Amino acid sequence: MRRGKAEKLRGKSGSDAMKILITGNLGYIGPVVVRHLRDVFRGATLIGFDSGFFKENLIDREKFPDERIDEQQIGDVRRISSEALVGVDVVVQLAAISNDPMGKEFERPTKEINADASVQLAKEAKRAGVRQFIFASSCSVYGAGGESAKNEESALDPLTAYARSKVEAEKELKNIADKEFVVTCLRFATACGFSPRMRFDLVLNDFVASALATGRIEILSDGTPWRPLIHVKDMARAIEWAILRQKGEAFLVLNVGSDEWNYQVRQLAAAVQQEIGNTTLSINENAAPDKRSYRVDFSLFKRLAPMHQPRETLHSAVKEIAEKLRSCGFSDTNFRSSEYIRLKVLKDLREKGKLTDSLYWA
Repeated sequence: MRRGKAEKLRGKSGSDAMKILITGNLGYIGPVVVRHLRDVFRGATLIGFDSGFFKENLIDREKFPDERIDEQQIGDVRRISSEALVGVDVVVQLAAISNDPMGKEFERPTKEINADASVQLAKEAKRAGVRQFIFASSCSVYGAGGESAKNEESALDPLTAYARSKVEAEKELKNIADKEFVVTCLRFATACGFSPRMRFDLVLNDFVASALATGRIEILSDGTPWRPLIHVKDMARAIEWAILRQKGEAFLVLNVGSDEWNYQVRQLAAAVQQEIGNTTLSINENAAPDKRSYRVDFSLFKRLAPMHQPRETLHSAVKEIAEKLRSCGFSDTNFRSSEYIRLKVLKDLREKGKLTDSLYWA
């Protein structure tokens, strides 16, 4: 039933299948999103737009994950041309400097890409007649959340350049939205799960990689901070829902995840230890508390998107990551200095003179 509805969605002409532009499609989340959108919107034209920073960082080089895209463009989202938006019905804005360490190292480009470029892209999209704009935001906007679960009406307390950039973008996007240009800001929980362009700078992925490669998990904090998590497959399903969203507010901010996926860091580590086996776990009980701790209330998402709720579990996520990494022959004990750490990739490209300090291709 859901797939039938998806296949009936059409573009502006009424007879042509819709066009979906996905920025940042050659990153960690992008390949999973493209695969899902191709499965559910079979007649759609999927266009990728990406800087190409991480396109070579494939965990399994025997497989090519991007064959489902219809057209791939390489470019900087800060300089995207209006021509790229001609005939497009939906923009999915994934392009971002995507975690706190990168935001700290590249603070100005983080603002330029995550906030300024997202707003400018939305303005250009609206002028071009695009009808929907989906922005990948983050639950990190809640910052030091304490013990109470944060909902969409809770005060924001962004503690990092990355989180601040998401808050700024949301604020400006609200002013652009109207009934002809629907904007959906999806405040995703922390991503996890296997992707063809794997990342080990995400908490659950790091724990699984460490358990497999070293037989150890070391938590540098006291393990008490709360982290809401979401599998990349479930992120893709939420984006599908946002594309299908036909009614409701012209501007919507929505926490995306599941109440059952609010975990403390030590709980995540223990789950990985149990699944992998033969793994020692150490926690720095004397560490100063990590201020980046927040629980999130996902009840609005559950009410608005009952057919697109997360399906993956912590157990299934850990099991899949472990199985896929084993099948790839993963055993790198030095993985935290590898190409699967996004900050390492950017710094290497800069040191080789391929990227400027502002993260433009030299």
